Amino acid sequence: MKKKKETFEEKKERVRSLLKIFTREYPGTKTALQYGNPFQLLVGVILSAQCTDARVNLVTPLLFTRFATPFDFAHADIKELETLIYSTGFYHNKAKNIIACSKVLMEKHHGVVPQTMEELHALPGVGRKTANVVLGDAFGKIEGVVVDTHVTRLANRLGLTKEQDAVKIEKELMSLIPKKYWFKFSHALILHGRKICSARKPLCAQCSVNKFCPSSLV
Repeated sequence: MKKKKETFEEKKERVRSLLKIFTREYPGTKTALQYGNPFQLLVGVILSAQCTDARVNLVTPLLFTRFATPFDFAHADIKELETLIYSTGFYHNKAKNIIACSKVLMEKHHGVVPQTMEELHALPGVGRKTANVVLGDAFGKIEGVVVDTHVTRLANRLGLTKEQDAVKIEKELMSLIPKKYWFKFSHALILHGRKICSARKPLCAQCSVNKFCPSSLV
């Protein structure tokens, strides 16, 4: 017998159940990236594209010793910067974006990281994911849902979306999740994706939300 299609309200109810479990299992909402100020977080998130937070955390201590401020990065030698961030991958584009971003911060924002989605999103190399992380972690402002590879994978496996485009996924999740939980839910999905629901071998038998997951192998 063909399974009845889940209604929007039923999906919202299932999300409420997921939230209760995730809130208990992952009470923290902070990024794993190590940073000392909003600008360092901004650089760290740019570096984290297609790279683990753990790898970025190995790179940034030396990086921020050599270049400490937007002014320093704006005037950095790109070859030296590429060498310092080489192990994070895609270092040509990342170095170019960090320097360009730092120049705009100096020229338009007096070297201060802005606190609005519109201004952050306008910075070179800064998409909605990066802007959401900076706003949420550095400033406690919730403007959207952080959508990275983990969130994309788990949102699909949990049947919350069928989209692969980050902007479309974010829009769907924002419609399902109460705004006050947007940031918490995305962080929980990221942590759950690392710990349990990996890309290659999800540990469904150990998953705390398997009974609410249409993709569960249990």
